[in-house]
Amino acid sequence: MPSSGQLLRSRPSVGWALLASELSVLFRRRRTWAMLLALAAVPILIALAVRLSSATPPPGRGPAFLDQITQNGLFVGAVGLIVCVPLFLPLTVGVVAGDTIAGEASAGTLRYLLVAPAGRVRLLLVKFAAAVVFCVAATLAVAVAGAAIGIALFPVGPVTLLSGDTISVGESLLRSLLVAAYISVSLIGLSAIGLFISTLTDVPVGAMASTIVLAVVSQVLDSLPQLDWLHPWLFSHYWLGFGDLLRQPISWDSFGNNTILQAAYVLVFAALAYGRFSSKDILS
Repeated sequence: MPSSGQLLRSRPSVGWALLASELSVLFRRRRTWAMLLALAAVPILIALAVRLSSATPPPGRGPAFLDQITQNGLFVGAVGLIVCVPLFLPLTVGVVAGDTIAGEASAGTLRYLLVAPAGRVRLLLVKFAAAVVFCVAATLAVAVAGAAIGIALFPVGPVTLLSGDTISVGESLLRSLLVAAYISVSLIGLSAIGLFISTLTDVPVGAMASTIVLAVVSQVLDSLPQLDWLHPWLFSHYWLGFGDLLRQPISWDSFGNNTILQAAYVLVFAALAYGRFSSKDILS
């Protein structure tokens, strides 16, 4: 019989093995790849529309930086992210986060997962970690596809920032990765909300839909000037605040405020998810 010390040393390995298994299942699903490909298609369609159009996009019309694409293909990724942030990215994240626990309960596999030496807390952490990994993958799918199609279809050169400064191609690619990191962090709070909602039901579609609706509602409330007092508390408030990363020097205020806000949502809804899941009857 293994000693208590051996059992304690084995617990981290159980957690990592469970996470590896969860990521393997997540990224082997056709649904996951369909969503990633759909996200990658957004900047590709934008680039093709601009390339095949005989007219140059007028300044001030359409998403930010759209009129810059024909001069520099590196702007395609930024335009793609701006288009995807309000709806497409929250939609895909809502699907993955809403399915974390409810999907297992619906499939009848939740009780078997908990029979293993994982425990409910570790299972919640693994499910949330997998959702966070998907946030990063989804954002990178847009950014990488945008950069690739932009380089293929348009000229590439030094990038002019919002501050008027010009940076090299290499530094602009690093800025693009910073923007992708900013957006990935922005979606973590939504993932925690989806995880909590997923513990409330055995119907994954309901959890997915509820998470997506909350993302839309948060953005609608954030657009109402009558609710200025509420805006800083909404998890979507800083979603489009990555413009500070496109200035020289970089201002980290929005990144810091966004990280603190998302961390607060994670703490609150992770606690709520634990409170619900720890008392959930998985045999019913």
